[in-house]
Amino acid sequence: MPPFDKTALGPIPMEVILSMSGMDLFRKIMNGDLPAPGVCGVSNQWVVEAEEGRVVWECSPPEAFTNPMGGVHGGWAMTVLDSALGCAVHSALKAGQGYTTVEVKTNMTRAPKIGQTYRCEGRLITLGRRTATSEAKLTDDQGRVVAFGTTTCLIL
Repeated sequence: MPPFDKTALGPIPMEVILSMSGMDLFRKIMNGDLPAPGVCGVSNQWVVEAEEGRVVWECSPPEAFTNPMGGVHGGWAMTVLDSALGCAVHSALKAGQGYTTVEVKTNMTRAPKIGQTYRCEGRLITLGRRTATSEAKLTDDQGRVVAFGTTTCLIL
């Protein structure tokens, strides 16, 4: 895979997204044929692996996500988890299918730190005709869980 272009950010037209399977979409983003969503630049998260039902993000909290106490705001981990959770579902969808989040549950277990790199792996649990569920774990470089979550999505 060529190096990921972290400057290629922007919206992808819905007709383009719906014209391909979820896996085709992630391949094109990782190859630089399509831009990454803007949230990637804001939260410093980049999809680095994708297969049907599984998506892995590499991420590092940017300084813009510090809270008043100087720590990383919990919203950063929740944003990364939400991306991994939704994309695990999206990776299993066929062309013409979309999804929207119905519910997300997250748990923080450790404080992420500025300057450290993390991995967030989302895995599909179930995919039905109308709903799908997935789970994700955000881990540090020693494999310790920093946060985890689950989601339910409505298939459109």
